[in-house]
Amino acid sequence: MKIKLQSSVFTRKEKGFWLLSVLVILIAYGIYRQDSLLNVIASITGVSSLLYIAKGNPIGQIFVVIFSLLYGVIAYMNDYYGEMLTYVGMTMPMAALSFYSWITHPFQENASQVQVNTLNRKEIVWLFVLTAIVTFVFYFILKAFSTANLIWSTISVMTSFAAVFLTYKRSAYYAVAYAMNDFVLIILWSFAFFR
Repeated sequence: MKIKLQSSVFTRKEKGFWLLSVLVILIAYGIYRQDSLLNVIASITGVSSLLYIAKGNPIGQIFVVIFSLLYGVIAYMNDYYGEMLTYVGMTMPMAALSFYSWITHPFQENASQVQVNTLNRKEIVWLFVLTAIVTFVFYFILKAFSTANLIWSTISVMTSFAAVFLTYKRSAYYAVAYAMNDFVLIILWSFAFFR
């Protein structure tokens, strides 16, 4: 099965968006004089994953695996153990499973694009039940690790799990869950920036 990594899967507008995103990341890095170049690499990897995933290209999931590892290290360095556990212990393995799910369900025999799935009632019930269980369990795990901003970290676990579940199931609603997670992460990392 051949998967396209080359940039030809993107339009000129999408390539421009990627370049603009990278430029914003580099400018922010320069302005805030962050200690770690790892933050920049992780951010660029994250932006790249989003573009491939938005195109339904399975290679985006490989970028998520790499991003999860980098983000886990960054979270650990900032005492955000919940973020570290979430990304290394949940998002990374789920991205690997999603990669397999995506390459085994190509859209009209096109290996570079996944077939979108419509969730049935059973899958929706599993989404809510598993999200509730994971959130409940992780609250106590995060508490045991004295995680900074425990409530927001727990909410991040909840939205992250919903996002990776929907990604694995090839649901178009994964983007909504990731948008909710991004909102939570903005709040969470704002606390880290100002402490």
